[in-house]
Amino acid sequence: MSYRSVVGCRAGIVGCLALLLLSGGACRKSPPLGPPSTTPMAENGTPGRDGPEAISWLGRPLYRPALPADVSRDRTAKLDRVRADYEARPDDPEAAIWFGRRLAYLGRYREAVEVYGRAIEAHPDERRLYRHRGHRFVTLRSLDWAVRDLERAAQLAESSPDEVEPDGLPNARNQPTSTTHSNIWYHLGLAYYLRGDLDNALRCYRECLRYSKNPDMLCATTHWAYMTLRRMGRDDEASALLEPIHADMDIIENRAYHSLLLMYKGEFDAERLLDDARSADGIQSATTAYGIANWFSYNGERERAETLLREILAGTQWAAFGYIAAEKDLVRIENEGP
Repeated sequence: MSYRSVVGCRAGIVGCLALLLLSGGACRKSPPLGPPSTTPMAENGTPGRDGPEAISWLGRPLYRPALPADVSRDRTAKLDRVRADYEARPDDPEAAIWFGRRLAYLGRYREAVEVYGRAIEAHPDERRLYRHRGHRFVTLRSLDWAVRDLERAAQLAESSPDEVEPDGLPNARNQPTSTTHSNIWYHLGLAYYLRGDLDNALRCYRECLRYSKNPDMLCATTHWAYMTLRRMGRDDEASALLEPIHADMDIIENRAYHSLLLMYKGEFDAERLLDDARSADGIQSATTAYGIANWFSYNGERERAETLLREILAGTQWAAFGYIAAEKDLVRIENEGP
């Protein structure tokens, strides 16, 4: 059977899954192995093309974020340029990657997933396509699909050299801080963490640390690995992770993670850090607040932790990892009941 035929069969399976989800069917199977040819359903809803981008795990519709006019104009102009490149070179995976990335920067996550899916049909062994689509499946709350894609990316990366990943939204120094391999393992660890599979999350973060060769990436990876170990009750191992972290690290963009790690070491006060986070921009605020919510939980202040999680969800940055994780934690809390 040809690859295209296989993809067609998988598309049919995706359609069946969609019907099961809509009808509330009890037989909810994991997605099939390999890349779907169409955008799979969100795990808990069916957004319309002109409606929300996704449905939260708490049942809330999630719409594209409103951007400042100047930011929207700039990102739209850049999208138009890469769209023209993609249309001129539809079989070039690099063109597809940038088209998908520029769509996502405008909050058009489902369209980005579709672009990556078409490119994967033509390039089923291109690890970067799975890496980027897996990331956006996390954004869309489709964790099973995210894990499938990112595990496939990790498998393909085994035989490929690592390389710096260029930034689509450059930092103040225009200096990329991550690589293809670090991004694969980082996002895969996050997908497992969100699923509550802490053993696999830790495996991925430990692998990611091998590729976290600059202060920014080291702080980001260490932060999630630390939270994972604390949730597993492995406090001594979590503390050991903090040894390379110090106040005078040359941080370019991951200041929230760096500050949280210093807080875990006792060098920052949680209350002051939370006050600072509330006056910061949305993504940084959600990042810091989520780390502090976990800190409250580790230290027996469960009610304060839950209150802070709800505060995070009162914000608008629903694509931020701290927001996504807060949402998942609240689902678990509500499912546990009184």
